[in-house]
Amino acid sequence: MKIPFLDLKSIYLEMQYELDAAYHRVMDSGWYILGQEVGQFEKEFAAYCEVKHCIGVANGLDALHLILRAKGVGAGDEVIVPAHTFIATWLAVSQVGAIPVPVDVDDLTCTINPELVENAISARTRAILPVHLYGHPVHMEAIDSIARKNSLAVIEDAAQAHGARYCGKRTGGLGDAAGFSFYPGKNLGALGDGGAVVTNDDSLAEKIRVLRNYGSSEKYHNDIIGFNSRLDELQAAFLRVKLIKLDEWNSRRRAIAEYYQDNIKNTTGLVLPQVAEHCQSVWHLFVVRHPCRDALQQHLLNAGVQAMIHYPIPPHQQQAYSTYTSKSFPVTERIHRECLSLPIGPAMSMDEVQAVVDACNEFVG
Repeated sequence: MKIPFLDLKSIYLEMQYELDAAYHRVMDSGWYILGQEVGQFEKEFAAYCEVKHCIGVANGLDALHLILRAKGVGAGDEVIVPAHTFIATWLAVSQVGAIPVPVDVDDLTCTINPELVENAISARTRAILPVHLYGHPVHMEAIDSIARKNSLAVIEDAAQAHGARYCGKRTGGLGDAAGFSFYPGKNLGALGDGGAVVTNDDSLAEKIRVLRNYGSSEKYHNDIIGFNSRLDELQAAFLRVKLIKLDEWNSRRRAIAEYYQDNIKNTTGLVLPQVAEHCQSVWHLFVVRHPCRDALQQHLLNAGVQAMIHYPIPPHQQQAYSTYTSKSFPVTERIHRECLSLPIGPAMSMDEVQAVVDACNEFVG
């Protein structure tokens, strides 16, 4: 049995009729940019996230970049980021001319460690950018408390956390604004690229609507220097179809994660992920850790299981951020040496899930 890491084709086939109908609806409309589909998706996703506003943009990186710019973060400012994240979190800060200030992460959740944030604040700090990594929410009560005390903005990177909850509230409504990605592999994925900003701040929402559209609120009238970053009609139509299934798909992911946790009994150093108190993960990734990670990955591959590494190199060790290479973040670096993502997705059968369990249990490090 060959078990792919994520079976996108089967996800499409589950809703083929509805997705094909959405395609034809857009094609027949003759309107392909900032039309009815984008407008309706923005209303529907805002309601889903339990916030007032959603602004569709071209991708998740642009979502974070535009929030920072709309908040006035710029050259010489500092933004606190987790050391362990996909590099887009850092790139968004760099794109506005600001400086990413990394702090290490919590060993249990792999998300930013609030206990380390306050010591990283300086006179130039303007914002904290926590990442709900792997679908697990950050301990936002602590982050928000620190931000209020120091008059800082809180910008959620929710690219991997569509539908996750912290203390009962959806991610996306836990800070000043949040950036989402709709990359095809996300829990809510388009059939191409896409992203969105969500917020309860009326003024911020209006600024981002202008920034995403060449700095224009009225055609050919450009109020500010803006960008071309718009969610297109076709992807919005696909996302509207998929949004209807998102909670069901997240429930499937949770069921698979619980089965892994209950049935993977390997005692040779394999560490399974856990969910912190007051958090409801949507299990974008199921990331295990093992000191012999590469050997485990090869063992799974030999058994027909495609497991992937998220991520092999932390941002502070990337050539793009070579000025950070002398810094050390011990928890982050250990995670990057040991982490391996097992297959998890709404299209997995229980036979496939059991095969992953069996392969893990057969591994001898």
